[in-house]
Amino acid sequence: MRRPRWFSFLALLLVFGLIAAACGSDDDEGDVAAEDEAPAEEEAAAEEEAPAEEEAPAEEEAPAEEPSGDIDSITVTGPERDESEAGAYQEVLGAWGAENGIEVNYLGDADWEANINTQVQGGNPPDISMFPQPGKLAEFARDGHLVPLSDGAAAATATNWSEAWTVFGNVDGVQYGVPAKADLKSLVWYQPAAFEAAGYEVPTTFDEFTALVDQMVADGGPKPLCVGIESGQATGWTYTDWVEDMVLRQHGPEVYDQWVSHEIPFNDPQIVESMDTVLQLWNEDTVFASSGTIAATAFQDNGQPLVDGDCFMHRQASFYSAFIPEGTTFADGSEDAVDVFYFPDIDGSKPVLGAGILAAAFNERPEVHQLLEFLSSPEYAEQRQTAQQALKGGGDALSGYLSAAIGQDPSVYQPLEQSFLDILANSTIVRFDASDLMPADVGAGTFWTEGTSAVNGDKTAQEAADTIEASWPS
Repeated sequence: MRRPRWFSFLALLLVFGLIAAACGSDDDEGDVAAEDEAPAEEEAAAEEEAPAEEEAPAEEEAPAEEPSGDIDSITVTGPERDESEAGAYQEVLGAWGAENGIEVNYLGDADWEANINTQVQGGNPPDISMFPQPGKLAEFARDGHLVPLSDGAAAATATNWSEAWTVFGNVDGVQYGVPAKADLKSLVWYQPAAFEAAGYEVPTTFDEFTALVDQMVADGGPKPLCVGIESGQATGWTYTDWVEDMVLRQHGPEVYDQWVSHEIPFNDPQIVESMDTVLQLWNEDTVFASSGTIAATAFQDNGQPLVDGDCFMHRQASFYSAFIPEGTTFADGSEDAVDVFYFPDIDGSKPVLGAGILAAAFNERPEVHQLLEFLSSPEYAEQRQTAQQALKGGGDALSGYLSAAIGQDPSVYQPLEQSFLDILANSTIVRFDASDLMPADVGAGTFWTEGTSAVNGDKTAQEAADTIEASWPS
């Protein structure tokens, strides 16, 4: 690895180091709103591990750092279920389990958001679950369903990740979550050769982006955009991502922070404007939806029409490389190669929308917290990236995985994936996905369902926003 790539990776960590300020801050230089779902100003204190040479008495529970040997299986659940994602989880966690004499099973679930609620309410939760929404993790923690990290797992997490990431798993000063993945959302996937053949240039401002969409429509060729928002119980989250990017671009980070923390209502005119901007941009002239409508088209099903030439652009996160058809080349200058560009801003401030996955435990079993400690490590990140990239076909294939773990080797990532890190490193404003930070009833509830109603034309942006505001917990 050449020195500049290490610098880019270190710069990424510095950027995320700026995002730990509490929501509603007046500082625009890279802080991110965590709101009271995960207080940014508090971090769990990690105590030293119990000495390995001290064996626990038989009648006492063994330290969290040492497996007891009494229970030989761990169940992990989460929303990631693509063959490469679930396969990489199983391969890496299974290998860890084999080394420690424990069977580890990962279960990916398209309806994770609904089913984890059912499992918890029924008293049958998994040992560990992967949370894409810090707000949902915080609610489970406050309701007593999750247990804090063991001392060893908390110490490893604090060592292996910057506070910018650990803060989202910190609830009221106690560390419950382990960052296990990072995502960059402000990306547009496209084929450079298709742009060149049609005489189009990559837009650098949002005005240029909308002008390009209009030009593509006028030219009568492939549709400008591929869009789909169907995702089982999570249908609608793709629309919320677009809205979040638009709030950052149209109204800036301060308004974004106020929106997340509910200092301004959800139906504030500024938020309604951003919701409506997306709806106006998505219409029958601009969007190719492979299943006939945007709401019926699975979010995974936009990679194939992009490479088939049914559309020119698809705005989606860094993980979307996992859904680009196998065998696709990336950023190598070939005719069918797929590349990305930054979703353009309005005023040159270059805001970036990010997200991630947090692992948390539903019990205090020592084996479970030993696994959480491993999940926090750079070794896990490297192994997960390597396994997922191989399952995507190896060679130059992109994995769809990204991590900000400290100490991992960036060379395990492909050049395009390293460019994701460069985009983050060059951004002065970074914000975590708003719906993931909001109370689950809103962020993983009405924002999705009402957003879908608006996309279907059943409600206006104002009507949808009014209903979402009425659902905000008092």
